[in-house]
Amino acid sequence: MRLQADIRQAVLRRYAQRTVNRGWAAPAAALVGLLLLSGCSWFSSSSSTTSAQSCPSAIILRPLSNTAVFGSAPERNPENVAFYGLLSEVDRRCDFVGDAMHLSLDVIVVGQRGPAGKINSVDLNYFVAVTGPAQSIISKKLFTVRIGFEPDQIRAGVTDHIEEVIPLAGHQGTDLNILLGFQQNPDVVDFYKHFRGR
Repeated sequence: MRLQADIRQAVLRRYAQRTVNRGWAAPAAALVGLLLLSGCSWFSSSSSTTSAQSCPSAIILRPLSNTAVFGSAPERNPENVAFYGLLSEVDRRCDFVGDAMHLSLDVIVVGQRGPAGKINSVDLNYFVAVTGPAQSIISKKLFTVRIGFEPDQIRAGVTDHIEEVIPLAGHQGTDLNILLGFQQNPDVVDFYKHFRGR
């Protein structure tokens, strides 16, 4: 399946949405060391757990962090883009109960009006997948978020709150990753092959 191959490729390359500011590399390394010594997970400042297990990392897959919605014309070029979408950030919290993980996500989704954007809202579809060892997919669900625009507004965004219960099937939280990306159809994939950086 093409999407699973895209997910596996992106995980192997470990693409994440955020980049590291090299000027903060040394202080960040010291902070990581302190967090590890204190038994906290890397993301403890933005997530919490109520058991001994650590919440898995949440990764926005860079190749799937952008999407485009086209206007009514048949061409698939920048002039016929009604809206662009961006998965901007994700914050997660976990609670482990028995053999299940209660997962809470706050996903920031940004929309930008394109040249063909004549209406004042857009629906964007993205997935949340939980993967285990060897990138095996334990859970994958699709979500739709609607972003509304004022008539003269170019950009708008929403925070989409999601709660899921994920059966762990014997896996530990440290065995898992939470992956997010837009569900892209073949037209969008082809568009980004020809028009990079959009």
